[in-house]
Amino acid sequence: MGEYRNIMSKLHLVMGGRVSNPQTLEFDDLSSIDLVGVYPDYNSAEKAWRGAAQRTVDDAEMRYVIVHLHRLLQPDLPKPA
Repeated sequence: MGEYRNIMSKLHLVMGGRVSNPQTLEFDDLSSIDLVGVYPDYNSAEKAWRGAAQRTVDDAEMRYVIVHLHRLLQPDLPKPA
């Protein structure tokens, strides 16, 4: 269980898609969300996010984000300092 807990505490999801307003995260079509992947740490997720975001840099309506899954799945864990 300890190994599972350590992995769970670091999961990050990278996803993106077309947004109705580039200043929000309101995605136009949830069925066309690009799920880039789930990563074991922030550095890996950031690398994947940069790659996905740079592929669509000329399209202002495309937005990619890193979701801290560990914070959603275990909200009682202390945040890093």
